[in-house]
Amino acid sequence: MVKKNFTRKELSNKISKRIGFSKNYSSIIVDDFFETLIHHLVKFKQIKISSFGTFQVKNKKERIGRNPKTKEEAKISSRKVVKFRPSSFFKKKINEKY
Repeated sequence: MVKKNFTRKELSNKISKRIGFSKNYSSIIVDDFFETLIHHLVKFKQIKISSFGTFQVKNKKERIGRNPKTKEEAKISSRKVVKFRPSSFFKKKINEKY
């Protein structure tokens, strides 16, 4: 199985074809959507999109990790990560047979 990423360009092309906007305008819509998503995550720490899922900012504590190749221990600093929890509707759609 070949792993292929779904890019912003592909998303804007699909929007362009489906709605009829120009590719440039569709690209602006996609970029604005992601900027808005990031801005709200930074400000509110959580976003719930109905019938899709919830994005939530979580804090990870500092910990000791290990390089699997050299077995050398290293300190992994504390940081914030984004977690995604899909809605039940989203899960159901993914598990449907096409």
